[in-house]
Amino acid sequence: MLVHGQYGLITLMSEPLISIIIPAFNEQGAIAETVGQITRVDLPAFEILVVDDGSSDNTAANAEAAGARVVRHPYNIGNGAAVKTGIRNARGQVCVFLDGDGQHDPNDIPRLLAHIPRYHMVVGARSRGSETHWHRDLANFVYNKFASFIAEFQIEDLTSGFRAMRREDARRFCDMFPNGFSYPTTSTLAFIRSGRSVRYIPIKTRYRLGKSKIRLIHDGLEFFLIIIKIAMSFSPLRVFIPVASFLFFLGLGRYIYTYFLFGQFTNMSHLLMNSSVIVFMLGLIAEQIASLRLEKGDKLFGVEDETLFHVLSEKYNELESEPRTDR
Repeated sequence: MLVHGQYGLITLMSEPLISIIIPAFNEQGAIAETVGQITRVDLPAFEILVVDDGSSDNTAANAEAAGARVVRHPYNIGNGAAVKTGIRNARGQVCVFLDGDGQHDPNDIPRLLAHIPRYHMVVGARSRGSETHWHRDLANFVYNKFASFIAEFQIEDLTSGFRAMRREDARRFCDMFPNGFSYPTTSTLAFIRSGRSVRYIPIKTRYRLGKSKIRLIHDGLEFFLIIIKIAMSFSPLRVFIPVASFLFFLGLGRYIYTYFLFGQFTNMSHLLMNSSVIVFMLGLIAEQIASLRLEKGDKLFGVEDETLFHVLSEKYNELESEPRTDR
């Protein structure tokens, strides 16, 4: 099997330690350069896996020529679907995800891997100075605040596609990932709500090569719906309690208003307050269901994990002292 190592492309019988997964759709102008940059990074034995999501250009051919292993979709399914395909085909014990459009600097990969021995997921959070558009920065700010409320955890960059996680954890949750552009959102909230540790590392991104596939308004509205769906899956009381409280106090306010103004109570007041109790009880049931889905808990570190973590700790020990933002 062909595996990349510190001294170039080598042939090994064993599995790679790291799988670098790149979902790509019509990225022929950037994919070869991205793969080439990764091969020059000082990493333990690794593979580069490009998932061609039904491209109509030379994305797959350019990726293979640059040294990547390519898995193809017969037609365009979506970025999240490509990520799931990458996870299912990954051979390494740790999966690193980055975009194939040149936004992410592969030289930041060691900074993510340096913290994998202690954290279940490490995310590259776009910092000031990154080459981004203002409207996306504004949208991400709103997303981060809303998701932080849902997760009860300060989320630095909800939509960053540059992240590293253990393969077993990735496979544990990948069936929950949507087929569209929202896999970072799902993975972030799934890890946090299941009790897994998450760390953010500040990175700087570059303007992508080529035209973005994201439609700002359409995908933005869909994104909020996905966050709410995820909240219902992992932390339903964070949605049900505000709704129940609103109905209760609305009913109570009307109750007091009609009593002092007309000297009587109305059926609407009873209906609103009873509805608040029903909504709250449904929230409790949903919370129990969510707990059952996540009760399997974390996989304990095994012998393979300890060997891998020892390799990463020895190699990137000096990078572990970066400022921390974690759970």
